[in-house]
Amino acid sequence: MAKAFKEQMKPADPKNLLVVDSLNLGFRWKHSGALEFADAYIDTVRSLAKSYNCGSIAITCDWGASSYRKAIDSEYKANRVKLRENQTEKEAKDFELFIKEYERTLNQLRAEGYPVFKYRGVEADDIAAFICKNKDLFGYNKVWNVSSDRDWDLMITEDVSRFSYVTRKETTLENWNETYEFPVEEYITYKSLVGDKGDNVQGINGIGPKRATSIMASFGSVFDIYEACPLPGKYKYIQELNANYERLLTNVELMDLLTYCEEAIGSDNVENILSVMKEYKNGR
Repeated sequence: MAKAFKEQMKPADPKNLLVVDSLNLGFRWKHSGALEFADAYIDTVRSLAKSYNCGSIAITCDWGASSYRKAIDSEYKANRVKLRENQTEKEAKDFELFIKEYERTLNQLRAEGYPVFKYRGVEADDIAAFICKNKDLFGYNKVWNVSSDRDWDLMITEDVSRFSYVTRKETTLENWNETYEFPVEEYITYKSLVGDKGDNVQGINGIGPKRATSIMASFGSVFDIYEACPLPGKYKYIQELNANYERLLTNVELMDLLTYCEEAIGSDNVENILSVMKEYKNGR
């Protein structure tokens, strides 16, 4: 019994890192209507870190839509601007109050010594991808991402996994096939074909999940599909693909987080992340 108690009191491994999609997690309290949630938020982060044996925590933030992606496609996330324009006065005020408490939460996290990364025109996805991509450089063995955004599954590897607070489910390399019908390395191909309605990224008209999976099985990766175009066939979706196959490469640039995270973050911000993570690691 004494041994079990000591094991429970054992501090979490500092070489395991919890990466939090901060605004995404914050919506847990927005949806509940809570106006004061900073303490509950931080308690949740600490509880998740303990659950996944993570002795280190990094907080990643959005600050507007990605400037990098807007330069590639001016329509990127344009749908969200329209949603804000259609808000009622009460909805706008409620969101303002939510953001105020969210910023207070970030300040409290900073005050408690956690690295909080937030840069204008940079999204949390890219910051998380950069950290995951360079986990060995930072000295981490395992990374657990906390986000309900399935885009973060683009980062999944043997040592990088995701937990969704919405579904209460984990996505790992080991259980990947329980969610997806294609290998993890082909997720970017799938997304390039179907697009992303949430981010207003245009896919190929007529190609949904089943057709995308079928095309991938027949032709391979996004680059293989691109090289194979024009594809044979008279189906309308094949004709759409043949007419718009250049869109595939655009979508790769928009959605391949690991490949383009440095460009999306910007060199000065990359240097800041490197410096802050090094200082944080040395202070653990």
